[in-house]
Amino acid sequence: MQAKRTRKTFTTTLKTVAAALACATASFAAHAAAAPSEIKIGTLYASSGPFAVASLGQYEGVKFWAEQVNKDGGVFIKAYNKKIPVKIVAYDDQSSTATATTLYNQLITQDKVDVLVADFGSVLTSVAVPLAAEHHMLLIDPTGSGANFFTQKTNYLADVSIPASTVWPVPLANFLLKQGIKRVAIIYDANDFDASQAETMKAELTKGGAAPVFYKSVPTTESNYNVLLHTAKAANPQALLEFGYAPNDIAFLRSLSQSGLHFDMTFTIFPGQLLTLLKKNVGVKALAYTYTYPTPPLVKYDKVTYGMNTADFVSAFNAAEKKEPNFLDASGYNTGIVVQKMLEDAPKFTQEDFHQALMDMSDKTTTLLGIFKINENGAQLGQPFPVAQLVPNAKGDDLSVNVVFPDDHATAKPVYPAPKQ
Repeated sequence: MQAKRTRKTFTTTLKTVAAALACATASFAAHAAAAPSEIKIGTLYASSGPFAVASLGQYEGVKFWAEQVNKDGGVFIKAYNKKIPVKIVAYDDQSSTATATTLYNQLITQDKVDVLVADFGSVLTSVAVPLAAEHHMLLIDPTGSGANFFTQKTNYLADVSIPASTVWPVPLANFLLKQGIKRVAIIYDANDFDASQAETMKAELTKGGAAPVFYKSVPTTESNYNVLLHTAKAANPQALLEFGYAPNDIAFLRSLSQSGLHFDMTFTIFPGQLLTLLKKNVGVKALAYTYTYPTPPLVKYDKVTYGMNTADFVSAFNAAEKKEPNFLDASGYNTGIVVQKMLEDAPKFTQEDFHQALMDMSDKTTTLLGIFKINENGAQLGQPFPVAQLVPNAKGDDLSVNVVFPDDHATAKPVYPAPKQ
């Protein structure tokens, strides 16, 4: 009797194990079948309009990354334990926020992309932030750094390739105060990206006992700075700072060059990101002795923990694209690298797991742009920008990028006051 019960129990156990194995096998098969044939990366670019040059650079960097990983079989997806090729799904927003809104929505609801990447800059990113949150989609934000994006905790936004704009001017403010510059004039565009920098600068200078002597906003479409320059000069500043996008910097520097006015120190943002473009459009003479935020590849990060370092990226990009990369190319590539590591680390193929993977990477990962560090609001706090001065060579036909602050990164001392050209 005991033997029969034992055999019966053993048989029942075998059936239970077999059923469990069948379920596990079925589950594994279903899981394996669920793996997509490609990972769709959705993004926008601007082929025309005021953001075109920067946007196309960022887009080229993302495409370069995709080409590199696909040569190696794709991105390893931890959730599926296999490499899967990536496909870039991209549309042209023509620098229009209205068009961008429609196209972001199309990427999410119709194309059903796996990863959503914003277009260049705060203006074209601004319309994607609420859309992504509404659809519970993580927005990978390469270069939209406006302060208003990062005011509350979120699982649906991550600034990956550029610091939040509120921290950009802090080293510059510290440099001005260290130099004993107390009279500062500030002109800035009335958009979140530039206004947040101007506000930070004003607060930091005021805290240091050097409240700005001139502080004026202009439309982002501003193209004539002649009157503003003369009005700012009347305040007798020791330094003139202009916070704008690349077209603003070009218009500002042209106006300054043609005005006959001279300031002991002049600062603009985009020569540090798009130096070739600025040299082409305003000339070496107009840029001589001005200051900017230098960015990779003008400054290099050699010790990285993931992806190519700055020098290797420059070499590889040059070989593939037959041109020297700028910062926007580097930021696009860096965006891809961050996405790649995110997908490698996320245990499940969900937006929530993607976000958690980024948070787990934070302050532990260094790329060609520097330390990757985000807070719970999605703001990038790593990758700080130093201060550099553009100094002409002996012939006056080219410029060197001399980092002048902070001291532990400095490659030269500032030439102040700037000589008259």
